[in-house]
Amino acid sequence: MTNRPTWDEYFLELCEIVAKRATCDRGKTASIIVKNKQILTTGYVGSPVGLPHCDEVGHLLKKTVHENGEITTHCVRTIHSEQSAICQAAKLGISLDGGTIYTLMMPCFSCAKMIINCGIKRVVAKKRYHADKDSEKIFNEAGIKLEILSEKMTEYEDM
Repeated sequence: MTNRPTWDEYFLELCEIVAKRATCDRGKTASIIVKNKQILTTGYVGSPVGLPHCDEVGHLLKKTVHENGEITTHCVRTIHSEQSAICQAAKLGISLDGGTIYTLMMPCFSCAKMIINCGIKRVVAKKRYHADKDSEKIFNEAGIKLEILSEKMTEYEDM
């Protein structure tokens, strides 16, 4: 008998393949939105359609000062993988209501709000994100089932 992956393992492994299309090497991540074990859309980190990518023109880095005084650096040239997958569904007229989103790292606060509003009911993240506490809180408040498979955090250079 073969050792088949669980559905969660399967979709997260597919996220690793989708992430290879990412055009920002700081955040090579991806998301897959699924309903009834069927892939609805995929998304990866990349610039908006028709605009230059980080791997072509470099990063567009901005510093963020957090409540605790910590300063982090983020590339803002790209959209997040969750945003890309949700936009693809909108463009194609696909309802995400009741779906599950698989992602390589916990969604940021902005993506979490989009996930809630499009009706996704379950989030499966492979790793944590350094600024995910607010996301976790609103997922809980909204009744979104959240599963984080590893407490490891995604690390970036120049964070």
